[in-house]
Parts: sequence; C-alpha cells; structure tokens
Amino acid sequence: MKINSSDRSGAGKKTSVRWFIIFMLFAVTSINYADRATLSITGDSVQSDLGLNSVSMGYVFSAFGWAYVIGQLPGGWLLDRFGSKIVITVSILFWSFFTLLQGAIGFFSAGTAIILLFILRFLVGFSEAPSFPGNGRVVASWFPSSERGTASAVFNSAQYFAIVIFSPLMGWLTHVFGWHSVFVIMGAAGILLAFVWIKTVYEPNCHPKINQAELAYIEKGGGLISMDDRQMKTEKDSKWPYIKQLLTSRMLIGVYIAQYCITTLTYFFLTWFPVYLVQARGMSILEAGFVASLPALCGFGGGVLGGIASDFLLKKGRSLTFARKAPIILGMVLSCSMIICNYTSSAWLVVIIMSLAFFGKGFGALGWAVVSDTSPKECAGLSGGLFNMFGNIASITTPIIIGYIVNATGSFNGALVFVGANAVAAILSYLLLVGPIERVVLVKQEQNPSRTLSV
Repeated sequence: MKINSSDRSGAGKKTSVRWFIIFMLFAVTSINYADRATLSITGDSVQSDLGLNSVSMGYVFSAFGWAYVIGQLPGGWLLDRFGSKIVITVSILFWSFFTLLQGAIGFFSAGTAIILLFILRFLVGFSEAPSFPGNGRVVASWFPSSERGTASAVFNSAQYFAIVIFSPLMGWLTHVFGWHSVFVIMGAAGILLAFVWIKTVYEPNCHPKINQAELAYIEKGGGLISMDDRQMKTEKDSKWPYIKQLLTSRMLIGVYIAQYCITTLTYFFLTWFPVYLVQARGMSILEAGFVASLPALCGFGGGVLGGIASDFLLKKGRSLTFARKAPIILGMVLSCSMIICNYTSSAWLVVIIMSLAFFGKGFGALGWAVVSDTSPKECAGLSGGLFNMFGNIASITTPIIIGYIVNATGSFNGALVFVGANAVAAILSYLLLVGPIERVVLVKQEQNPSRTLSV
C-alpha cells in the first residue's frame, strides 16, 4: 500500500514507525555480526582440530573480507536497482545458509575441511555485502537529518551488542556441544529472521502503519522517502558513470581512508581478540567468550552515545561537520589506549583498557551517518557500497597482518601497536582530508561531461 503523497501537512500526532524500522535494522545487524564472529569464538578449537598455524588462520579469517569487499559495488547496484527490502531479505537468507553449512565441515578430512571452510566463509562475505549499504539507504529514506546520527549509531552499535549477547552463547556452545553447533544454530537463527524482515519492513511511502504526520516530518527533515518508488526506476538504470565522480571528491576519499582505519579496529576485535585472550592471557575458550563481551558492551554503549552526542550537537546549532567529526576524533583518541595493554601483566586490567578502547571505537563509529549525510540521492546504494568496500579492505588485511606479526614475533604486542596506529591515522584523515561534510551533488553526464563533481 502506498501512502497518498498529495498532502504532506501531516495533521495530528505523528506515528513512530521509523523507530521500529531501526529496531529491525538493529536485529538484522546483530545476526550479521554474530555470524561474522562465529569463527573468532570457535577459532582456537578450529585451529587445533584442523592443524592451522597463525598465518594460515589469518588467511581463513580473511576469506570473509575478500568476498565482502568484492561484493560491495555489485551489492550497491542491486540495492539501487531492486530496493532495500528485497535485496536485504535475499542477503540474510544466503549468508545464514552458508553459515549453517560450516557446521558440517567436521565430517571431512583436515585438508578438505580447510578448503571448504575458506570457501564457505568467502560465500558468507559475498552474501553479506549488501547489508550495510542497505542499512545506510534505509536510514537515508526513513530518517530526517537531525536523527540520522542516532539512527545510524543504533544499527551500527549492533556489532557490539552481537558480541555481548552471542560471544558468551557461542563460547558455551563450543564448550558443551563442540564448535560445529555454533554455526548450525546461528545459521538457523538468521533464516528465521529473514522471514520476519520480509513481513515487517517497507519503504516509507508503502508502510501500512505510518501516518501523514510522520511521513511529512521525515520528508521535511531531508529524508529521501521516494528513493525506491517504482516511478524512479528509470533513473536507476545507469549508475556506474557516477563512481568516477565519487572518487574525485576529496571529502569522500578522506572518509574512505578513515573508515578503513576504523574497520581495522573492528576486525581486530572480531577475529583475533578472543584468540589473544586465550593465547596471550591464558584464558579458556569459555572465559574468553564471556570476557570478550565486556569490551563489546562498552562498545555498544559508546556507539549509541556517539550518535546521540552528534545529533545533540546538531540540534544545538553546531555545523554538520563539527557534529559528526568531534565524536569520531574523540572516540579514536580513546581507542589508542589499547597499546597500554603491552605494559601490564594483569588480565583484568587488560579487559578494562580494552573496554575503554572499544567504547572509543563505538563512540567514533559515525561513518554510516556521514554516508547518509553525503550520498547522492541518485545512487545511495553505490555510494554506500563504495564506502563499505574501502572500509572493509581492512577485513582482509587486518587478520593477515596480525597473523604475520604474531607468527614472526611470538607476541601480540606488535599487533596492538598496529591497531592503535590505525586509530591515529583515522584522526588525521578527518582533520586533514575530509573538510566540510556536505551532500554530494552529481553532474549528469549527458549535460556536462567535462565536469566531474559538484559539492
């Protein structure tokens, strides 16, 4: 059902359907990140059973990242062509199915199992590629500018919530039933969630429970409520020429570099952090599962507070640029504190320091709010895909680089310095490269092919 758009005055009290939509994004993203983290929690057991050294384990960890990066632009194109709802539904179904299949690799010999594990992790990564660009499109269409920081922070903070809730569960499942059970249960949970998504999520103009007041509020505040209207499909046939224009924006290049650095922090926590707790700090897998949830809980709190703080600054009259950059820079400063762990032998002090670092990482994770603020309306999916592609190159490089550092030095000290240095690089990128944060306006190729970008 499409809401009649002839009257945007919106008499009466507005509904709050947009916050249910962000709840669904939060739920989907929680499962998304839990499925990414399955191998992290089970990593020590998998490494032992399959006879992998640290370098080999780093490459297996990176399998997800290779496919996730490769799939970003095709995923963004699919989102712009077919809309967020259907593409995200298919994405959930496929990544959950491939997660479930990983539970069966124990029935094969070690060499075959390693190959199958790499392939299935690769397929999970490719299937998840449209998820975050899709989230960014949904926020851009459902939320006014003044609420996008909070909305983006809520769905982005699901990555920490997933670790808080699912790390102890997966650690317990590994301890009691073996590592295979983790993949089966998480895969089945995702398949069930896909059916809930398809039944409850719609575009703003089509949602049966939204009223004119809320629709008018979203549109007046800059929400792109008609992004997926059928009458706009004719404008969605050719987006590839716009990629060159996006890549000529100094602002966006700075955002992409910073996102790569911030994602390096994310993938340290998603891949090597539980292994670090077991191998460097002497914890059991069960203990590591529970302990890993404590920094993640702080990351969740920091993620939500960062978005709220950013929107608060915006409502108080500060510029969009200041409102987005200030939390990012402060968060990255806090993240650098993880290097202090190299100078203490106390396991619990390490947990406290990591919790502070993860809080900072969450507080500064406003990249998707920046994407919603800057993406051109003509190709929001591709813009988000490009952003996510650059950022998630770190999902490939981080586990491999850390694997080589640990293998070469026999210690995680160099790994923590490497991750902390990326936080510093993110700060420098926002300070020196990004400049003012504004929505990119694309130049129609047929009108003026000599120009590349107007901001």
